[in-house]
Amino acid sequence: MILQALVSCYEALAAKGKLERPGWLEAKVSWGLELNEDGTLRQIVPLGLPDKKGKLTARIMKLPVMAGKTSGIVANFLCNNAVYMLGVDNGKGKEWAVKRYKACAEYHIERLQGIGVPMAQAICRFFQQWDVQNAEQYPAVLPLLEELKAGGNLVFSMHNTFAQDVPEIVRVWDSLYNNHADAIYGRCLVSGDVEPIRQVHSMIKGVAGSKSFGVSLVSFNGEAYESYGREKAQGLNAPVGERAAFAYAAALNYMLREQDYHMRLGGTTLVYWAEDAEVAYSELLAWMMGTTDTVKQGDLRGAVNNLRDGKTTELNGIALKPNSRFYVLGLAPNASRLSVRFFLQNSFKGFAENLYAHQERLRIVRPSFDEREELSIWALLNETANPNSKDKKPPDELVGEVMRAVLMDTPYPASLFAQVQVRIRAEKDVNRGKAAMIKAYMLKNVGCGQEKHPFKEVLTVTLNDESTYMPYVLGRLFAVLESLQQSANPGINATIRDRYFNAACATPALVFPTLLKLAQSHLNKLDGGLVVYYDKQMTKLCGRLTETLPKHMTLEDQGVFQLGYYHQKQALYTKKEDRNND
Repeated sequence: MILQALVSCYEALAAKGKLERPGWLEAKVSWGLELNEDGTLRQIVPLGLPDKKGKLTARIMKLPVMAGKTSGIVANFLCNNAVYMLGVDNGKGKEWAVKRYKACAEYHIERLQGIGVPMAQAICRFFQQWDVQNAEQYPAVLPLLEELKAGGNLVFSMHNTFAQDVPEIVRVWDSLYNNHADAIYGRCLVSGDVEPIRQVHSMIKGVAGSKSFGVSLVSFNGEAYESYGREKAQGLNAPVGERAAFAYAAALNYMLREQDYHMRLGGTTLVYWAEDAEVAYSELLAWMMGTTDTVKQGDLRGAVNNLRDGKTTELNGIALKPNSRFYVLGLAPNASRLSVRFFLQNSFKGFAENLYAHQERLRIVRPSFDEREELSIWALLNETANPNSKDKKPPDELVGEVMRAVLMDTPYPASLFAQVQVRIRAEKDVNRGKAAMIKAYMLKNVGCGQEKHPFKEVLTVTLNDESTYMPYVLGRLFAVLESLQQSANPGINATIRDRYFNAACATPALVFPTLLKLAQSHLNKLDGGLVVYYDKQMTKLCGRLTETLPKHMTLEDQGVFQLGYYHQKQALYTKKEDRNND
């Protein structure tokens, strides 16, 4: 299904003129081998272009399709690295490099020697006379040797023209690409037709954390996979036709280059697209996930509401259809290959409804300093990461599980709630993100299928001042006691939260008697209206504790305690701001 969806995406992008015809692709090129007509190397020209920070980045050029990385020797047409093009030893031994150079030389001479244009003849003469044994000492190579060893593609040029732009050479490649005389035929798993099978698939570039030269999505090179007569046959174990192999790689590489089609969540790269490859769908999904502000908020919100209602809507002049198929692909690197973390498909309306439901579950009162209207998935996942760790990112497994839950409207993973609890215990605090996740988790996971939700009454946006649910009341009481301590001791460095929060949350019967005793000492330091205010708050909340304080609380009740604590803190801050404004 993944390859089929990507092939359809290629066809849509090609119809829009955004992708090249079969046999050609856009690839990064770092250097140009500028030749004289007699085949001598005049100079090596850097082709990098400066980015916004002034740093040189590889140039994107239209080139013949290149084979994927393989342990064997495979030369590409017109574009290779310095090992193949020059025989430069990159650390794997001179003999190793010479073998690859000779393969590249033979490949080009065989295909270009009969072509009577100056560029083709210059390339042939270059390969015929290049001193590969002393390549590293050549005047044009020596100053750039370390950079060439580091990698990067090279192409041929002459008189300010690149070889891949010469019409006669273009026709040579088109003929080669469409000539399947030596191909192995089989039934393509994507199209279902009997056609030439691609043995070495193109590399996929742009996945976060992967190697710069790319990684494989489909590949086999171990004995464990070489069965049923497929020894050393690589891609024949998952037969994909030449056209389909080209198409899926071209589409995926394009979307990994274009920012509107992908995003990074921790160690996972998300790629998302509509069946017609219209970028407006992807922009809208990115906004719903809280990762873009390229379009006016009002326009986006209106579009989402229309789609949820099943209405065709317009965004940036593009008609968006609610029933249009939409795909989300999660990728992560695994050595030289790609790992598919998840592949989700639904109507765009379905994804929109699920994301909206998720955001509604997250909705909670926010501090005055928090200007974010919506909490993005990445912002939530960051709440599970240790801010003091080296990489400061959530577990990769959690990213995939949460994405599936959000986009398909299934229960959140238990590991999400567990990670939130770990961070709260470590930080001894509950911020908006953690409180929102607790609320969402409880609404979706706890009590599902029950006629009466165990504590739905406290899973509210703002404070439920009428609730008598003990864990919630205890959380509120703790927030009041902390505020009382701060009022009695202005500028205090550490509060009862730092010392008692975790114990109060897990074992309230052991802690709250001590906290209430401390509260009396704090009241004695105050005078006037504050004494009356805090005494009334404490009396009201203690009056709702009609049962014996529990010695231990479940994880769910601890979550309710934390939610009550957060709600009460925001209510106290609001009242304080109102008092100050008055």
